[in-house]
Amino acid sequence: MSPAHNKSESVQRALDALDRGEEPERTVLRDAVRALLTELARRAPGRSVEVRIPPFGAIQCVAGPRHTRGTPPNVVETDPRTWVLLATERVSWADALSDGRLRASGIRTDLTEYLPLYRPGSGE
Repeated sequence: MSPAHNKSESVQRALDALDRGEEPERTVLRDAVRALLTELARRAPGRSVEVRIPPFGAIQCVAGPRHTRGTPPNVVETDPRTWVLLATERVSWADALSDGRLRASGIRTDLTEYLPLYRPGSGE
């Protein structure tokens, strides 16, 4: 893993591109997704929810019963761009769910209490 400042740098670079209406470079988007997933795992330790951001990463997080076989009962999945926007509160959880950009199934999948995972300019 790269140092913390590089993680926040990749998130900021991805946000800058999105703000300009551009698609972030693939490596920048990948690094931003992984940095934000790492931060979520840090803030919400556990193994009861699987968060999937294909093709860049997946983690298990949130305290509760651990799932070990088959499809987990608590799954959150979205695309990389939406994940960056959700994790930085540029898009609300409710809006992403209602318009289909975010899929969340299971009773533990509302991750709003852990957001935002990054605030521009704060170094978080």
